[in-house]
Amino acid sequence: MSLTYPAGFAAAGLSAGLKRSGKLDLGLLVGEPGTTAAGVFTTNRVQAAPVHLSRSRLAIGRARAALVNSGQANAATGARGVEDAERATAAAAAGIGLDPQEVLACSTGVIGEPIRMRELLSALPKLSASLSVEGAKDFARAILTTDTVTKEASARTPEFRVGGCAKGVGMIAPNLATMLAFVTTDAPVASGDLQRLALEHLAPSFNALTVDGCMSTNDTVLAFASGSATSAVPLIEPGTPRWEALARSFGDVAASLARQLLADGEGVQHVMQVDVEGAASEEEARLIARAVADSPLVKTAAFGGDPNPGRILQAVGAAGAQVDPTMVDVWIGDVQVVNGGVIPLGYFDDASLMERARLAMGSAEIEIRVSIGDGSSRHRTLGADLTYDYVRINGEYTT
Repeated sequence: MSLTYPAGFAAAGLSAGLKRSGKLDLGLLVGEPGTTAAGVFTTNRVQAAPVHLSRSRLAIGRARAALVNSGQANAATGARGVEDAERATAAAAAGIGLDPQEVLACSTGVIGEPIRMRELLSALPKLSASLSVEGAKDFARAILTTDTVTKEASARTPEFRVGGCAKGVGMIAPNLATMLAFVTTDAPVASGDLQRLALEHLAPSFNALTVDGCMSTNDTVLAFASGSATSAVPLIEPGTPRWEALARSFGDVAASLARQLLADGEGVQHVMQVDVEGAASEEEARLIARAVADSPLVKTAAFGGDPNPGRILQAVGAAGAQVDPTMVDVWIGDVQVVNGGVIPLGYFDDASLMERARLAMGSAEIEIRVSIGDGSSRHRTLGADLTYDYVRINGEYTT
């Protein structure tokens, strides 16, 4: 269950010939009349043409559909990229009876490679004709690049349903993690309030991800609310019990998709959950958590199952936050490996302690906890190990 689990949505996906592999590469999602939309985007200063187009159309407040292609990112493509995004969405809109301003665009793939427009435009009639509730699975497959599996999630409140799908396994870093995510609900939500839901309950989960510390040019999270549930009146307003229930469901779907993205990261064998506590501010905790999760030394230690506290300490100290080294405590799993900035004397010679630490560092999900003082702020970042396969996949990306 994913995008069409909520009422009021249809989706489709097919192979248009955009990918040399022949795999599905073009998807379309459409909401019923009255659907509202919202979105959050990459903060990379270099942004793809579809990011600019979607942001501008969301500002108008009429969007209810998304056309997504994989294979070409349509980034760093200049004026041609803008024209291609506009032509593609206009043609898709004409095929389903919408105004072009109602169709958003997302692209993913090789940066600098223009969309194969002839193939895309030729495939649109068949894509439009195949829109259905059952088409969500093909949509989720069509948006993939180096992903090995689709990522789908769903949740519900007593009144409403929420569904979602996502793609992205590399070039993932905080400030959106090349990641695309789509979340739908059949709840009635005004576009401004839907934007608030996206910012407060979708973005935090995706912003907590880092696979390689590289922020994409195309990262996009789109949310759509059809208002098609049987109890879809009146509009859901912030601060009400209905709002809180819907917000929790949005958060649950985002958290599930984020975990799935990380688990399928390029070459990933181990997921790292880095928790920083005792910070004077949320920003300080975030800086340290990200520094640990992004450190090549920590990532390679995670790959090798090497419980080396010095690698974590160096990342904490280099994070750019105000840290008193004598206040730093570190745990790998339930094993304390740093106390007051000091690695316990004899740690590396204590066979029993090292074995417990190795087991914790070798688990599929490695838990690293860092305390830096007695402050009240904390932050969690999800990271991944750095493997031979990651280097191979990215070393051969365009070849």
